[in-house]
Formats: sequence, C-alpha cells, structure tokens
Amino acid sequence: MRLSSLRGMGYAAPIALLTIIPLLVVLASFLHPQPEVWAHLSEYVLPDVIKNTLILIVGVGLGVLLLGVPLAWLTAVCEFPGRRFFSWALMLPLAMPAYVLAFVQVGLLDFTGPVQTLIRELTGDSSWFPRIRSTGGVIMVLSLAFYPYVYLLARNAFLTQGKRALEAAQMLGLSRAQGFWLVALPMARPWLIGGLTLALMETLADFGTVSIFNFDTFTTAIYKSWFALFNLPAASQLASILVLFVLVLVALEYWARGARLYHGRIVAAERIHLQGTYRWLAIALCSTVLLIAFIIPLIQLLLWVATIWQDDFDARYIGFTLRSMLISLFAALIVAVFALLLVFIQRRFASTGTRWVVRLATLGYAVPGSVLAVGVFLPIAWLDNLLIPIANSLGFATFQILKGSVAVMLLALAARFMAVAFQPMESAMQRISRNQEDAARSLGLSQRQLLWRLHLPLLRGGVLTAVLMCFVDVMKEMPITLMTRPFGWDTLAVRVFEMTSEGMWANAALPSLMIVITGLIPVVLLVLKSED
Repeated sequence: MRLSSLRGMGYAAPIALLTIIPLLVVLASFLHPQPEVWAHLSEYVLPDVIKNTLILIVGVGLGVLLLGVPLAWLTAVCEFPGRRFFSWALMLPLAMPAYVLAFVQVGLLDFTGPVQTLIRELTGDSSWFPRIRSTGGVIMVLSLAFYPYVYLLARNAFLTQGKRALEAAQMLGLSRAQGFWLVALPMARPWLIGGLTLALMETLADFGTVSIFNFDTFTTAIYKSWFALFNLPAASQLASILVLFVLVLVALEYWARGARLYHGRIVAAERIHLQGTYRWLAIALCSTVLLIAFIIPLIQLLLWVATIWQDDFDARYIGFTLRSMLISLFAALIVAVFALLLVFIQRRFASTGTRWVVRLATLGYAVPGSVLAVGVFLPIAWLDNLLIPIANSLGFATFQILKGSVAVMLLALAARFMAVAFQPMESAMQRISRNQEDAARSLGLSQRQLLWRLHLPLLRGGVLTAVLMCFVDVMKEMPITLMTRPFGWDTLAVRVFEMTSEGMWANAALPSLMIVITGLIPVVLLVLKSED
C-alpha cells in the first residue's frame, strides 16, 4: 500500500472512530449474549418488536413508493395547472418532523378529535371511521412524513428522462402506460432505491411517532429497557439486533442497485400536456397529499398555539429554545469541522483505503439515534468507572464525570449527522478541478496556502449548507437528546415528547411549531438549489 494512502487513512481514522466505536460496542454485546437477558427478550419483547418492525418496513415502503413516484412523475414529466407550485411545495413535509405530524393527526382524527366529533354531530355515529391509533395509522403517518425522500430522487430521475423515454418506447410499439412501466420506471431504479432506503432507515430510526401510537418497535424497546427497566444490557442487546436490520438494509440497497451504470443530465424537455379529466386528477392528487401532509397539520398547530399561547408560554420556553439552539449550533459546528477535514483528506490523499475510512466515518446517518446513544454511553460509563476512583483519591467527591454531560450528547450527535455535513461539502469540492489546483501551485502556493486561498473560499456555499442542515437536523432530533441529555437539560424536542406522552396535544404545539419553522430553512435551500 502506498505511503500517501496510509497517511490518508491515518488522518481520517480518528474521526471515523466516532462512529466505529459505538457500532463495535453495540455489536460486541450481540457476540456476548447474557442468557437471562435473552430469555426475557425472546419471550416477552422480540416477537412483537420484530413483527411490528417488519410490518412497518413493508407498509411504509409501499406507502412512500405509492405517494412519491406518481407525484414525481406528474411534476417532472407532465404539464398541468399549478405544476410549478406543486414541484417545490410537495417537498414542504420534509420540514415537519414525523412525531409532530403523528400527534397532529391523532389529535385531529381520534375519537375526541374535531373530525369524528363533526361526523357524530352530522350523522349521529362515527364508529365506522377508521381508527387512527392502529397499525394502518402509523404506516399512514410515516408514509406521509417520509415520501419526500422518494419524491425528490425520483423527480430528479424523471427530469433526466423527460418524455424522450416514452417516445422511444412508443417507437417500439408500446403504449404510453407500457412505456412507463417497462422503460421509464426501470431506468429510474437507482434513484427509487436510494429514496426508498432513506425512507426505511428513517422508519427504523423513528422513535417519537411509534411512541405516540404506542406501537412497540426496536427504538421504543431500547428506550424502555434503559429508562423504564434500568436494564442497559438489554438495551444494548436490542440495539445490536437493530444494527443488523440496518446492515441488511444497506446490503440489499447495494444488491438492488447492481453494477449497472445509469447516466443522464437534466434537460429542458417538452412535457406531456394533460387534458380533461387527467389534469384535474393530477391537481387533486397533488393537493390532497400536500393538504394532509403539511397544510392542515400546520394550520392545526397554529390553532392550538393560539389557544394555549398566553397560559403556556413562560420563561421555561426561553430555556428550551436556548438549549435547543446551543446544542444544535455546537453540534453543527463540530460536525462541519470534522466533515471539512474528511473532505480535505479524501482530496489530498485520494485512494481506495482513504475513501473506505471516510465512508465508515459517515456511516452514522444510517444508524438509529437510539443505537448510537447506547453505543456512546457504554464506553463513556466504562471510562467514568476508571476515572472516578482517581478523582476521589485526589479529593474530588463525585459519582460521575463524563456520564450525563453535554459532551456525550455532542459525540453521539456528531457520529449521527457526519454524513449530512459531508455530502454538500464533497459536492462543492468536486466542482474544484485539479487544473485549478495545478494552476494555483504553479503560482507558488504551498499546500496550506492552497487550502486557505483556493479551497475554503470556493467551499463557502457547501460549508454554509452543511452547517444549516446539521443545525436543523439536530433541532428536530429526539432519541439521542432524550437518552443522553444532562439532568434538567430539556430542549424543544424533549418538551414535545413529554407533552405528547401525556396526550397534551395543544401544549405540544408550541415547541413543535418552533421546530417546524426552523425546519423550513433546509427545504427553502433545497428549493433554491433545485431552481439553479
């Protein structure tokens, strides 16, 4: 192996350890099972948890495809009134965390909600109305929350095709419908698989939504084992199984993508002009999804906030907001610095080994937050047990040093969101050509001067996007904050969890609205970027 490759791997390895250590700790517990813990899990926990998780994966997978693909096709290839508006508006549900959408839908559609109340007033009976607190309800909410991942990527794929794919199929004697199923859809397969994988990973990582529905999955079981039963080994064993689920999902994604290459670029192609009933059906579908997934929940949040604003808003919210913003800002800056270093290392020491180490460093986004929380906490607790006797011998009476500190939370958040910051910076770096670097070197710039006078100025856009996206993601993040926060260190997301766990939907609306407004920032960035 070349010396430069070894140096690149060596420089990237300390950052990659942020992700590798928690994963190895969790997987190690799977390799060293405790019989009494496994006996309890296999009898009382695993059957329901595995069944529910598989149901969610299949149900949400179908749901996001059924929503995301038709909407992407309509806004990318067809022309109908309002298409320009819907093309970006259908991304707005990304700004609303799934757990916020969940409690709003429960508040609206439950037996005591306004919808069923109105039905009873009009007809005298609402028993026929489907129950929102059901498996179908969880699948519906998660599908509405995560379909934008499929929509965004599938739309990009269909934009590269335009209607040329259909015209080519029609020249071969296929109808327009056959052309869609046999040509356009298979050509979009890598994008569809990418969007589907993202949606399913978010489903496996979700904690807030399934908690609101009392729908037991691995994330809720990990939380209950740790904080309700105070059984950290059981939480670790469950986390190790969840990691295996994620690894299987990643492996299936690689297998499904295969070795085929798909090329294309977005071109201004003529669209299919929908006529008559079809144009109204297109408008109805786009409007219905947008209303249910974003506009109605947002209006309901505003109405709830209007009713509790004067009674509920007090000095505590200043603390919730400040702590949310502080932890989001520090985490975003830490992650941005690490991601920037990874981008430079990958560029300076380009080799297969370096790319693999960088890939490992960004793997945390595929790992649920509850798993990372367990994986970070266990070695920190072990280190604490070593340090506490030393501190006591020096006269410092303490029972914990690192446990329950903000540093633990920041480490877990950095591991979780490294990929979020790395990807925009890597994209910005790819726009800097080798010729530009060679020209700068020919003018006498050293490697350090190259970094300050060429790379950093041209990477400003990517760095800003990375910081903003990490800031908003940390603001919305719930499981890591909930499981690793110091005592009394409540944030807006924690406040939402506390209120929703007691069924106080209106009181959860205020912190939720603040999170949603913050979440609009990256969506606006995505919209502006898509219009470039």
